[in-house]
Amino acid sequence: MTQASEANKQAREANYDGLIGPTHNYGGLSAGNLASARNAGLIASPRAAALQGLGKMKMMADMGFVQGILPPQARPDIPMLRALGYGGNARDMMASAWQHDSGLMRNLYSASSMWAANAATVSPSADCKDGRLHLTPANLSTLLHRSIEHEQTGRALRAAFPFARVHDALPMQARYSDEGAANHVRLSRSRGAQGVELFVYGRAIGDNAATDFPARQSLDASRAIARLHGVVPGRTVFARQSAKAINAGAFHNDVVCVGALETLFYHQHGFDDNAAMRCDIIAAADGLFDPIFVEVPEAEVPLADAITAYLFNSMLVQVPGEGRLTLIAPLETQEMASTKAYCERLVASNGPIGAVKYVDVRQSMRNGGGPACLRLRVVLTDDELAQCNPDMLMNDAKYGQLCGWVSAHYREKLAPDDLRDPALMDESFSALDALTKILGLGSDFYPFQRAAG
Repeated sequence: MTQASEANKQAREANYDGLIGPTHNYGGLSAGNLASARNAGLIASPRAAALQGLGKMKMMADMGFVQGILPPQARPDIPMLRALGYGGNARDMMASAWQHDSGLMRNLYSASSMWAANAATVSPSADCKDGRLHLTPANLSTLLHRSIEHEQTGRALRAAFPFARVHDALPMQARYSDEGAANHVRLSRSRGAQGVELFVYGRAIGDNAATDFPARQSLDASRAIARLHGVVPGRTVFARQSAKAINAGAFHNDVVCVGALETLFYHQHGFDDNAAMRCDIIAAADGLFDPIFVEVPEAEVPLADAITAYLFNSMLVQVPGEGRLTLIAPLETQEMASTKAYCERLVASNGPIGAVKYVDVRQSMRNGGGPACLRLRVVLTDDELAQCNPDMLMNDAKYGQLCGWVSAHYREKLAPDDLRDPALMDESFSALDALTKILGLGSDFYPFQRAAG
């Protein structure tokens, strides 16, 4: 066994959550996301949302997990206004854009970078031929409000993981539509062992079948990322998400599937061909581990209930010191009769999932993002963890700092029409300028900081 593989045996999974930004609002911008559409126009609470997210991060840190923080992006996106031909200072550009294209402005104010599961696809060093951690920011090309994130996401990932290989996003073209880790699952015997990477796609070139909602992840994008990361080809699986799931509102695979260690937990209607998916994973895992499949039948949890309650958009984790896995689910899963009953049977069984813990992330849920949407999973060796930006890791002191920062800078309420208030931009940029000091990001992290310089 090589020295590198020995080092890789000592590894753990970190969760890097997106810190919810000061312009959090219910804009209804996400086609195919039923919760986003259903709650469009409601009054949001940026302060409560950010504190809920921080509470989840603190809970995970207290449970013994490595918990990281990814910063919000600067909104509104002033460089995009300039790129689209608007001139003058920031306020002039916004006033003109609000007058001529209010829909554009609502997209440029979105706080959607909070959903870090879409930030990037991550391949740990144990899976990559060069022995390095690889991350590719998602281009998120399907939707305007998300397609503007990838450049700043790359800056955040490089700040968090200065030792890693952070690639540029794939070309902004439909053939390479990439939605990040929300369509990617890694299975392995242990965190530091070589694993199997499951890439889930919704469409491929030459498809004739159409879906009611956009099939956001393309097969070509998934294959390109596997090549970029240098993942061993025999240890990759490409499986198709079912059109039934997409049409029901599963805009990403993580709405109907989640995995951890050897276990894949998914809905009966999650994949186009469940039997083929299982066979492919078993073949890819040969010699590494024996996969465990937990398929939730439609008869026990209807697909519509699973999507409404976000049963699968939960975090499947192994709590330090515990043998069986824990499912960290939103309160909505507990409040739905079918999903609550299923979780009770799950825990009572002798299966791999031995506990369910419920968390309150309602502000995020109303925009269609559960606990799993808020985090990017990154497997780190001990050596890699020692090289991470320490200011972007959660601890008691950091939690207190960030809660105080939110309370000082965030509005209590934000209605869709409040986005027209030019003072919101000033408040947001002031907050983010202060945040760069708390997270050790430097004084030129955001575009408005570089412009000011």
